Amino acid sequence: MSSTLDSIATGSTVGALLPLVTAVVQQPRWSAHVKKAVAVASALIAGVVTVISVGGLEQFQHGVPTLATFAGLLAASQSAYDLIWKPTRVAPAIESATSRKSPTAAG
Repeated sequence: MSSTLDSIATGSTVGALLPLVTAVVQQPRWSAHVKKAVAVASALIAGVVTVISVGGLEQFQHGVPTLATFAGLLAASQSAYDLIWKPTRVAPAIESATSRKSPTAAG
């Protein structure tokens, strides 16, 4: 039971910081739908890494704790983005700073 709580707590912490990492990949010109898909895919990847790092590969045998970790990570990620990183303009600033410039904009 302790590893389950550790996994969920770690997932929530990772989720709160994940929008900053995701902002490095995302591009300001992408549609909201594409940005959401990238955020969800990033959360799933981060969830797998979190579960493995906390409980090892055998943790995947326990569906409910694994699902709870994924759900907590995704919820924390979306909440942190909407409540912290977007209003403070930190995530959008990272997106802009790391975006690829189009050939016409760069030249």
